[in-house]
Amino acid sequence: ALPDAEVRERLMRLKGIGMWTADIYLLMALGRPDVWPVGDLALVIAAQRVKGLDGRPDAEAFRKLGEAWRPWRAYAAMHLWALAV
Repeated sequence: ALPDAEVRERLMRLKGIGMWTADIYLLMALGRPDVWPVGDLALVIAAQRVKGLDGRPDAEAFRKLGEAWRPWRAYAAMHLWALAV
């Protein structure tokens, strides 16, 4: 029932849990609809291909790119993962 940011913060207090792992847990295990795993290389590559970008977007550019899909960024991420395979 906690907000995403609170869950992420609590998870990252655990040794070995970073931002990517916390985001994937929020998305996959908790089914949160608006999670955008910025550190996921497969998503970055898929977004580059879908958007026709010349290079891979850096973290800030990828974060901004995800804003277009808010509040359903997790579903956009799942579609991008499907394209990355």
